Amino acid sequence: MHVVVMGAGVIGTTAAWYLLQNGHQVTVIDRQHASAQETSFANGGQISACHATPWANKGTPGQILKWLGREEAPLLIRMRFDPQLFAWGLRFLANCTDKRAQINLEKALRVATYSRDCLRALRGQLDLQYDHSERGILHICRDDGEMAAVARATQQMQELGLGRKLVSTQECYEIEPALRQSTAPIVGGSYTPDDESGDARKFTEHLTGHCRARGADFKFNTTIDRLIHDNGKITAVQTNQGQIKADAFLVCLGSYSPLLVRPLGIDLPIYPCKGYSISIDTTGYDGAPHTALIDDSVKMVYSKLGDQLRVAGTAELDGYNLRMSPRRNQLIVDKALELFPNCGDRSSIAFWSGLRPVTPDSAPILGGTKYGNLFLNTGHGTLGWTMSCGSAKAIADVISNRTPDIPLTGLGIERFKRALL
Repeated sequence: MHVVVMGAGVIGTTAAWYLLQNGHQVTVIDRQHASAQETSFANGGQISACHATPWANKGTPGQILKWLGREEAPLLIRMRFDPQLFAWGLRFLANCTDKRAQINLEKALRVATYSRDCLRALRGQLDLQYDHSERGILHICRDDGEMAAVARATQQMQELGLGRKLVSTQECYEIEPALRQSTAPIVGGSYTPDDESGDARKFTEHLTGHCRARGADFKFNTTIDRLIHDNGKITAVQTNQGQIKADAFLVCLGSYSPLLVRPLGIDLPIYPCKGYSISIDTTGYDGAPHTALIDDSVKMVYSKLGDQLRVAGTAELDGYNLRMSPRRNQLIVDKALELFPNCGDRSSIAFWSGLRPVTPDSAPILGGTKYGNLFLNTGHGTLGWTMSCGSAKAIADVISNRTPDIPLTGLGIERFKRALL
C-alpha cells in the first residue's frame, strides 16, 4: 500500500519509519527544505514521561487569571478576537476537573511510556546518535507549595506505573552537582531515572536517512494546498508541485493539522501554543547540568545536548505567530543563569520559537477519520518528542490493519464529539 505522510518533523518521520517497517511504500511531504525544521528544530530535548501532567486541571483557571496581562507570565494569552482559541478554550475548561485530569493523565502517560520503550528499541536497532543521555530527569521545586504539587503528581504517576520518586534537597545536589552553584532556592523535587534527553532534530535527520535507504520518498519544498476526496475517501494531495495519489494518507502537521482538514468537515480542537528556547554554548565552562531538569515554577526545562545547553519553556497563545517577545526571551536567559550561573557563553546565545499543537485534554489525536483512508497523528502538545515513536508505531499498525501494542482508547477524534454531548 502507498501511504502519504504529511509533515517531516519528528512525528511524521517516525511514522514514515514504522510504515516502512510494516511493508508500505511511503511518500513524505513537507514545505521546508529538510526534515525537522519547525517545531522539532530546537525544542526542550526531553523524553519526559514524568511531564505528562495535563495542562487542564482544577488549579489552572485560577493560575490563568493571575497571569493575565503579565508579559513575563509562564502562560501568556494575547487577547484578541480569535474564534479558534475561544472554541478551544471552552473545551479546555471542561477538562479542568479532578476526574478529567486523572483520565487525561492516564492517556498521556500510556502513550509516553510506550513511546519511551519504542525509542530505546529503535535506537538499538539503528545505532542512532543524537546527543542522547540516559541520566533520567530531575524535577526541582523552589518552595513548599510546588513540592506539595509535585508530591501529588508523583503519587498519581506511581499508581499508573511510572518509576518516579520524591527526592530531598541534598539528593537534588547529588543527582545534579551543578545545582550547587545556583542562587535559586531548592527545597526538593522528584526524579524519574528512566526518562531521557536528546536532540530531536538530529534524531529526525538521521532517521530520515534510514527511511530514504529503505525507499521512502521525501518531497521537500512542497506545499500542501488541499486534500482531494471522492466517495468518502481521499484520492490525492494537491500540492504546489502537482497531485500526489496514494492508498492512504496520514496527517502529521502539528498545529497546522486543523487548517488542512477543516474544509473536509473535520474539526480538530488543536491550538498552536508558542514555546521559546535558547541554546547556550557550554564549551570551556563547567557549570552546565548533565542531568535533564524541569523547573515547573517558571515552566522551563534544561537539557545538555552535546556542547549546547538547551533551555526551553513558557507558553504563549497568540495564534500562528512565531514572533518572539524580547522580554520573554530575556526571562528564559535570566532564569537559566540564575539556576546555572557558570553554564556557558552568555555572548552568543541562540534564540528560537516554535508552535506546539495543544489539545484541550493534553493527549494526542491518534486514529482514523470519517474518510476511510485518512488518518491522524497530531496534537502532541509539549510532548511531541516524548510521544513520537510510540504514537508512530501505533498509527502505523492501525493503517496496516494490525492491533497496536497499546490500546488507543480515548485517543481518537471522536472523544471531542462525545464531550460536547
